Amino acid sequence: MKRFILSTACLLIALSHAARSQDTSANKTPSPQPKPKAARVHASRKQRPSLERTPANVRLSYADALRRYQHHRHNRFWWRQHFTAIALVGGGYYYWDAGYWFPAWGYDPVYEYYDYDGPIYTYGNLLPDQVILNVQRALQDEDYYAGGLTGSLGPATRQAIANYQQDAGLIVTGAIDAATVEWLGLN
Repeated sequence: MKRFILSTACLLIALSHAARSQDTSANKTPSPQPKPKAARVHASRKQRPSLERTPANVRLSYADALRRYQHHRHNRFWWRQHFTAIALVGGGYYYWDAGYWFPAWGYDPVYEYYDYDGPIYTYGNLLPDQVILNVQRALQDEDYYAGGLTGSLGPATRQAIANYQQDAGLIVTGAIDAATVEWLGLN
């Protein structure tokens, strides 16, 4: 219901802005358009919205986290310049950004094994494997997951998450997101 109200409000705001611009442009002569500037090869940080810092208390939706995901291979110096929290978990390094842990590809080529190549929602300053372990335990209690408590987001765990999300009426992602964690009572 909140999403419907929010999307309706955004639509009304956009329509009112469009109506205002038509009213004011009807009385004016069109101004000359500036010439387009040549593209820069090395974009500044402000021109790359995916690298903008997000305040610690802001939590992204899973869809926004997917769009923000830096699935590029960089060395450890690049990762350290752009993200403050980086942790070795299991077989790979993860970086933290806006409430999610993401694989840090290239941080250390020796440690580049990820069961799941996508964002993992976190809460309570937990590392990705701890969050996964808690979700596995909660899904076992709800009879959705029969596997072992591994802290690994493998295919069996993702399928159990997807089944739970479907039965709970959530958006089915098969991944750990804020809504799933909240519905499991883990916050």
